[in-house]
Amino acid sequence: MSTNPQDTSLLKYSNLRITDSQVVLVYTEWNEAIIQELKTGAERILAQFPQVKIHTIQVPGAVEIPYVIQQFQKYKGADAYIALGCVIKGETPHFEYVCKALVEGVSQLNVTLDSPVIFGVLTVNKIAEAWDRLGGKHGHKGEEAAIAALKLISFKNNLKASS
Repeated sequence: MSTNPQDTSLLKYSNLRITDSQVVLVYTEWNEAIIQELKTGAERILAQFPQVKIHTIQVPGAVEIPYVIQQFQKYKGADAYIALGCVIKGETPHFEYVCKALVEGVSQLNVTLDSPVIFGVLTVNKIAEAWDRLGGKHGHKGEEAAIAALKLISFKNNLKASS
């Protein structure tokens, strides 16, 4: 999904059924400037829905994201989670191990939790590619992650209403 970086209005999403909801942004310590922009983009979209309460949790690294989400859901619960991070490929195979663990962890959560987990983690070869995905030629991935979370909250609310 790609959004127009100039249009952050959610008027086209006004048909979403969003009741009082909680969304948790789980973000990494690494690549702080990039993460802050991802987080800001997600918060900018979610702020357009005052009935959504936002919680933020910082984790040491990307591999820890699934654990924190699983624990939050177990003890507190939320209507959606957004995983935010940026893994930049280096000279070692560490990039592949981190990305594989993260994708598998988030995928597992999506089939076991009652709340969706949105993958808002950038996996890039170099920093310039990350910035292209933060309002550049590839849209804003933080905003897109928040829109996906809202759509899935609405989907679940529609299922509840029709049952």
